[in-house]
Amino acid sequence: MNTLTENPKQPAKEIATMPPELRLRNILVPIDFSAASEKALSYAVPLARQFHAKITLLYVSQEQLCGTEFAYLPIEESAVNWAAKEQMKTIASHKIAPELLGGTLVRHGVAFEEIAKAARELNTDLIIVNTHGYTGLKHALVGSTAECVVRHAPCPVLVVREREHDFI
Repeated sequence: MNTLTENPKQPAKEIATMPPELRLRNILVPIDFSAASEKALSYAVPLARQFHAKITLLYVSQEQLCGTEFAYLPIEESAVNWAAKEQMKTIASHKIAPELLGGTLVRHGVAFEEIAKAARELNTDLIIVNTHGYTGLKHALVGSTAECVVRHAPCPVLVVREREHDFI
């Protein structure tokens, strides 16, 4: 319990500010291989270390089309997934201590839907997601995966902004 004193001459009032124990066992970090998503991972590692939690990295590949002379054809999903798995192995081995790594996942679909689905399946306690900070027309056209994750996640979400004050 933390105490709060409104008047220094009066005794402090006891105010419960946190639950008795914060349990954090499973952290999900969506990765898109950008510097912003690696910043989100840099928040996850000390939290996992502090709470003895496991970090699961998730990459969501979306439908990708290749232009041809007559039409657009889907790019082979297995090639994209193989490359993503290799990149995630590299990130995991360089940025996450082996005892903190819960695993890596590659999924195909709409990013925010797959993130929320994975969080439910993994019984995730916290999602740490990055935002690129798009504004104006770019935000209207691209949208914000982070916003959608916050709205659909089954657990708390820590949104790490690309260019704002850090607390780590």
